[in-house]
Amino acid sequence: MMSEMKGKTVVITGATKGIGLATAEKFAQNGVNIAFTYNSNKEAADKIAEELSSNYGIKAKAYPLDILDTDQFKPLFEAIDEDFDRVDFFVSNAMIYGRSVVGGYGKFMKLRPKKGLTNIYTATVGAFVAGSQEAAKRMEKVGGGAIVTLSSTGNLIYIENYAGHGTNKAAVEAMARYAAVELGEMGIRVNAVSGGPIDTDALKAFTNYEEVKAETIKRSSLNRMGSPEDVAGSVYFLCTDEASWITGQTLVVDGGTTFR
Repeated sequence: MMSEMKGKTVVITGATKGIGLATAEKFAQNGVNIAFTYNSNKEAADKIAEELSSNYGIKAKAYPLDILDTDQFKPLFEAIDEDFDRVDFFVSNAMIYGRSVVGGYGKFMKLRPKKGLTNIYTATVGAFVAGSQEAAKRMEKVGGGAIVTLSSTGNLIYIENYAGHGTNKAAVEAMARYAAVELGEMGIRVNAVSGGPIDTDALKAFTNYEEVKAETIKRSSLNRMGSPEDVAGSVYFLCTDEASWITGQTLVVDGGTTFR
């Protein structure tokens, strides 16, 4: 697998912690060069890039990106063009929480379409579309590639206060299926990875984090929470030749929680 992937390049949005960081490490371990984005902490992002490069002997570089401004994707990829000679994979991972989702995180009657819901749509669906469009142009030049968007089982089962995120995860999965059909002729596969509750800072931002954690462990057939590494492995797999006939699909990685 290493020889198949070595020397290729993946672009990952939001890879300074959680699932994004675990995904970057998984690709780097297999010889893939890493171009990744961060929101605000340049020092931390540059340190991660340095560690990825020195630990795995690959090229890694961090770029600033505000996923609420989809116009930034074009100059982002132009900057990546200056530093990397190809783009083979794109992972749309970055998301928003905290102040950016005020009006989008809460009970149905508390949702505000012009505030939080709009931001969640932009960060989830808009960022996937804008990033995939730019990535696809580069992938076509190298004969194809793979795109993966991160989703959540919160669009399949009820999670308290998650309506804003859950419905937009359903939307991005649908968008990925449309992209899979239309980008297939370019040799590009498009899939989604839908994680059950994963123990990340994003989950810890939930007001009922401890309750969600306890319920996840209770529901899981494996009796544990999901880790960022659990999801990263699936994202990586979908980009390899082992998954060469998988496109337009959503791979659920949930420890069996959505069935119980």
